[in-house]
Amino acid sequence: MSRINVLKRAFVIGLAALLAACQTAQGPATSTAPVPATATPAVQTASLPTLSYTPATAVERGFSALVLNASTGEELYAVEADAPRFPASLTKMMTLYLLFEAVSTGRYALSSPLKVSAKAAAEPPAKIGLKAGSTITVEQAARALAVKSANDVALVVAENLAGSEAAFARQMTSKARALGLSKTRFVNATGLPDTSQVTSARDMAKLGMALKSRFPQYGSYYRAKSFSYNGRSFRATNNLIGKVSGVDGLKTGYIRMSGYNLVATANRGGKRLIVVVIGGQSEAARDREVTRLIEAYS
Repeated sequence: MSRINVLKRAFVIGLAALLAACQTAQGPATSTAPVPATATPAVQTASLPTLSYTPATAVERGFSALVLNASTGEELYAVEADAPRFPASLTKMMTLYLLFEAVSTGRYALSSPLKVSAKAAAEPPAKIGLKAGSTITVEQAARALAVKSANDVALVVAENLAGSEAAFARQMTSKARALGLSKTRFVNATGLPDTSQVTSARDMAKLGMALKSRFPQYGSYYRAKSFSYNGRSFRATNNLIGKVSGVDGLKTGYIRMSGYNLVATANRGGKRLIVVVIGGQSEAARDREVTRLIEAYS
């Protein structure tokens, strides 16, 4: 064998040994695989109730609808009403529920000031533009949630009532269980995207009925077409108010993961309905379907 060939062979052997050493130090190739973008940190689900499905894998953007007689709870129409769905800003019905409960126990008055943190002020839209260090009254906060679905306000409520959003979310989930919402888990006060925040159309109907029956004195908040704060006027997100006869609430929601959601309440000739649509393809399509169901079952 020539001297050149000997040197080539030695180089190849040395390179192979070096590569083997690197692989041993790094461990198996699968250990470096990236975590999927949709994975949810384990800390978000710690101490939360177990559901009958795994939110990160079982919930998908799908269509659900439910019509109930709000006076009797009788089911009049249902499409995938118990399927797991993302609530989006329907979440704020529970934020309002806990805020009204705090008023009913005397912990807060409607005139009580709530402090605005820098974190709350930085929440993404929809928002009303709260400034860090300022305050907003309980009544202003409730109206902003009911009419504008303001994320900055939702976080203000969470932080003032529970000290942190995580602690407030645990209270929200605990209250959900107390109200019989077995398929609902909350991890934030806003409804902003999180694969661990899940519900069903039936649970949202139950929550809507509980909110209006337990705290009827705030019914005008959901019927309002606008809300004014700090010199600005904000139009209601519920397009059916003032347009569809008898509609007097309740809450809209949208994130890309869920589609367009609406829990609507209506009173037609003394018959009270609650209509839930989750997963509308567009705002207009959602509104048309809710209107159709109100007309069909009133």
